[in-house]
Amino acid sequence: MSENNSENNDLLNALNSIETVNVGDVVKGEILAIDDDKQAIVGIEGTGIEGVVPQKELSTKPVSDINDIVKVGDTLDLVVISKIGNDKEGGSYLLSVRRLEARKVWDEIQKKFEAGENIEAPVTQVVKGGLVVDAGVRGFVPASMISDHFVEDLNQFKGQTLTFKIIEIEPSENRLILSHRALVEQEKAAKREEIMSTIQAGDTIEGKVARLTNFGAFVDLGGVDGLVHVSEIAYERVEKPADVLKVGQDVKVKVLSVDPERDRISLSIKQTLPEPWDDIEEKAPEGAVLEGTVKRLTSFGAFVEVFPGVEGLVHISQIAHEHIATPNDVLSTGEKVQVKVLEVHPDAHRLALSIKALKEKPAGSDDQPKPRAPKKSSAPVQMSTDDDDAGFTLGDLIGDQLKGAQGSDQD
Repeated sequence: MSENNSENNDLLNALNSIETVNVGDVVKGEILAIDDDKQAIVGIEGTGIEGVVPQKELSTKPVSDINDIVKVGDTLDLVVISKIGNDKEGGSYLLSVRRLEARKVWDEIQKKFEAGENIEAPVTQVVKGGLVVDAGVRGFVPASMISDHFVEDLNQFKGQTLTFKIIEIEPSENRLILSHRALVEQEKAAKREEIMSTIQAGDTIEGKVARLTNFGAFVDLGGVDGLVHVSEIAYERVEKPADVLKVGQDVKVKVLSVDPERDRISLSIKQTLPEPWDDIEEKAPEGAVLEGTVKRLTSFGAFVEVFPGVEGLVHISQIAHEHIATPNDVLSTGEKVQVKVLEVHPDAHRLALSIKALKEKPAGSDDQPKPRAPKKSSAPVQMSTDDDDAGFTLGDLIGDQLKGAQGSDQD
């Protein structure tokens, strides 16, 4: 074989050994030069072809100085983005480190998505309609998927690193949709199941007022809410829960019932408080003068609340020295009155009270009822059917009408 033929064969073999470069290929490139501190010139291994890596394509993070990222002689893994020019012998190619790293991230996220795993990512931006997160690639969290309740100000999440469930992934369109709400709901469901299985009726536990409604207060027990009905907030009557409770307030509650099937927990605040009638003999001894509020008027007298949850009866005969046909003649519901304690019966939850004992008897009055025609009252009398009346005997309700016949006054 001639020398010329041998040289030609060597050249052909060398040309055949050069690998072709296609868009999308992953190649290795050596940094040959830094051009104007804006881009790196690289030689693509095994090709004899040069490529260009713009500064913004050197990293997934912002680059202020290209010299901080690479230097001449470094070897990088790169992905071919596009071809520059129409050079028949190969010309130059646009290369990227950033997009190769992103491709790897997409592959990792795809594997986690298929395995049902979650990802963690910091919130970088608050935009219209939701949050932008940095998961190595851009991820979006719609506002409806941030929490299990409406959040008015999304800025509170900026800078926070949260865990997300992958809802949708489409690398070719750079679309990654995430949800934090799904995990919040899962966590609450797990806590709810744990709490529902551990607490039982009769337990007294700590909680925090989560929501207030017209019919009661929802108390957070650490991941599960229980309801305190308005009637279980206090021993005294509560018109609106918001009158006595505030959202975020720490409260002690007693568990009344747990219903796992209906997912309900009934609570009471008032049953953790001292009973209204405890130590009543010390708080309202016989002869004591107290201020109270007229709560109910009946045909036989007035029920006056002297302590929260403690009502006593002022019999009609103990309202005034003069004869009255009905309590409505001189009293009205909600009126503040001074009363004197006549009798205390703690076990029966009974107080016998008097208003007239604190008033001076009119001159010449014998304090006895005079025979007269029944007086028609213009105000209707409220007849009571409450259980509170059960503690009073027939004699209490009739009063000392019979005593009056004896002409004695025992104030």
